[in-house]
Amino acid sequence: MTIHTAPALGTDGAAPWHDRALEPEARVEALIAAMTLREKIAQLYGVWVGAGADGGDVAPHQHDLDDAIDLDEVLPDGLGQLTRPFGTHPVDAGVGALSLLTTQRRIVAENRFGIPALAHEECLAGFAAWGATAYPVPLSWGATFNPALIEQMATRIGTDMRSVGVHQGLAPVLDVVRDARWGRVEETIGEDPYLVATVGSAYVRGLEQAGIVATLKHFVGYSASRAGRNLAPVSVGPRELADVLLPPFEMAVREGGARSVMNSYTDLDGVPSAADRSLLTELLRDEWGFTGTVVADYFAIAFLKLLHGTATSWAEAAGAALDAGIDVELPTVKTFGEPLRRAIDEDIVSEALIDTALRRVLAQKLDLGLLEANYDPTPEALRGVTATDADGVRGAIDLDSDENRALARQIAEQGIVLVKNDGLLPLSAPERVAVIGPNADERYAMLGCYSFPTHVVSQHPGVEMGIHIDTVLDAVRAEFAHARVTHLAGTGIDDGATAAIGTAAETAKNADVAILVLGDRAGLFGRGTSGEGCDADDLTLPGAQQQLLDAVLATGTPIVVVLLTGRPYALGEAPEKAAAIIQAFFPGEEGASAIAGIISGRVNPSGRLPVSIPAHSGVQPSTYLAAPLARKSGVSNIDPTAAYPFGHGLGYGDVVWTDLESPDATVASDGEAMLSMRLVNRSDRDAHEVVQLYVHDPVASIVRPVQRLIGYQRVTVPAGATVRVAVTVPMDLTSFTGRDRRRIVEPGELEFGFGRSSGDIPLTHRLRVTGPERTLGADRAVHARFQVIGA
Repeated sequence: MTIHTAPALGTDGAAPWHDRALEPEARVEALIAAMTLREKIAQLYGVWVGAGADGGDVAPHQHDLDDAIDLDEVLPDGLGQLTRPFGTHPVDAGVGALSLLTTQRRIVAENRFGIPALAHEECLAGFAAWGATAYPVPLSWGATFNPALIEQMATRIGTDMRSVGVHQGLAPVLDVVRDARWGRVEETIGEDPYLVATVGSAYVRGLEQAGIVATLKHFVGYSASRAGRNLAPVSVGPRELADVLLPPFEMAVREGGARSVMNSYTDLDGVPSAADRSLLTELLRDEWGFTGTVVADYFAIAFLKLLHGTATSWAEAAGAALDAGIDVELPTVKTFGEPLRRAIDEDIVSEALIDTALRRVLAQKLDLGLLEANYDPTPEALRGVTATDADGVRGAIDLDSDENRALARQIAEQGIVLVKNDGLLPLSAPERVAVIGPNADERYAMLGCYSFPTHVVSQHPGVEMGIHIDTVLDAVRAEFAHARVTHLAGTGIDDGATAAIGTAAETAKNADVAILVLGDRAGLFGRGTSGEGCDADDLTLPGAQQQLLDAVLATGTPIVVVLLTGRPYALGEAPEKAAAIIQAFFPGEEGASAIAGIISGRVNPSGRLPVSIPAHSGVQPSTYLAAPLARKSGVSNIDPTAAYPFGHGLGYGDVVWTDLESPDATVASDGEAMLSMRLVNRSDRDAHEVVQLYVHDPVASIVRPVQRLIGYQRVTVPAGATVRVAVTVPMDLTSFTGRDRRRIVEPGELEFGFGRSSGDIPLTHRLRVTGPERTLGADRAVHARFQVIGA
């Protein structure tokens, strides 16, 4: 081990970068001035310790781009980041925390300035570590329409991460769904930018409140790839970019307080995001005021040479990324190492670019306390622990507490959508229940691609999952303890097997009710039917599941179809023939209990669809946020109308929406409209409604979506009660990007509607916007203000 001599101290006995009396900028500048070029560059990349063939395939092109890292050679210069110290192998949380502590002490000891690395982890649906809580995936977050609940979850995730020594989380994903065939739909929050923005920003706030740096992904356009293919070209116009894809990122920066952004793999109009200065600097920093770090998506800088063909060498790729505004190369050093050093020595790349990125990286480390003279890398979970070996700390840290599980259950219950119910549900005391389908007795069916068990444990045969998860079969048996429950898979997820379908249908025929559990298997790069690199040709259920569904529906037995999926699927005749349909988007470790509770009535369903369910498997891309020409017409034989639209969902109450009132027939373009309506609960149990506010612009200077969500509010209406929901609507919410690419509020007729969904808007009010056209800036209003009276 090489121990470097510390830099000379100031006259007061302390290095200026340790002087808390100085402004942070001065401390950072003093440190930069004392660093060699090698030390500067070392702060701008991560190292992935333990990644490789034995770690499985957890990133694209991993084995092609993972060079052997000699820590003895690297660490004397320092190190910017440690990549996934918990998320690469199944390791006990206590052992992992001790290992990270040991590594950090070594890093601190071996560089002249005693600077630790910033440790980052995935945390999309929970901290991606063995034994950590597996929460529902983001599509389920969107289905809750409850940002406050998601903020609570993110705070718990961040607290767990911080307790073991992690500093940065690579979440949330703010891509807006444009084509449900894309494999990463499960990682998104939905197909509406306002829903994605508000729920995603809540997640950011929760993570940041716990002291974890939130990282916005993927900036920008990743979800708009052609034909829904992963890492495919993107063809979007400037208006779709400005009005659909960018708003979630802007809100998460301005309101959420995110301290990091990750670039997208894609190119926009021929410019790769990793080399797009107009995006990463001019928009993100200069216009939005972002002051944090931009980190490269894994291998994205190398992809400028390998995939995009816009760089002839690693050095050229590094220079292009730095010039665009990327500060940190992840997951490990490739282009920011020796190629970048040589390029600076040869005056191919300016050292000023290094200093610019370094200022942001060091400022963030200073903010996290990592530059303090007395910095102690001991994580909170190990403070007071006297054991210094793995056996002594094994089992000492619980990342799946009772409180975590209770919150995971609450999110699952609010995020599961009752799509159809002909009156069969809630189910009362059935004697014979058939539980059929490939996902009926599969624990992994509850989990998305970026859950730790799916992402990592699945690649280590024989290793326990690390958390307790019930299957739907387990939960149904527990929920209906007095019923005789039979089970048969009928077919696999995607094996196409049909031999047992007849037997499965016979099993259903002999039951009072059949619960048919279908859906996806999450995985990576073709190893699943949903997840990163697991794109779909069309939206037919995988394998022979549609054949199983048809056969079971034909029996005449009442059928409850339960979908455990990462995307919406067309369901053939199920919308007409099934007694009930329940959509659960990978609902996490407590999902099975939530599903069984909805079937029994113990849980009153309140989820709403964050993505439309298509009527036909081949009608893509399809989203409710569409212009008139994207809807059914008399000049095409294809009807893209969804079977169930965005925002749809049922409950067990009987709530009447009535009495829309507004004092406004006109409103100034810089004014606000007032609307209100009543919810009357005519049932004997509390009801949970999601009041959705839509705007329709009949005539505009550019083509507008027929409906656009501009606000929403979850409302609990007690049994037999009436509540009034009032909303104040700033006209800023009606703005759009005009022909000259300015964001404007345009005078003219508008229609506001209170909707149960984007396709069911029972209460509407027309008014005229008067006055001049207004141009809006960063200070524009982005939220309607709801008030619930009498709950």
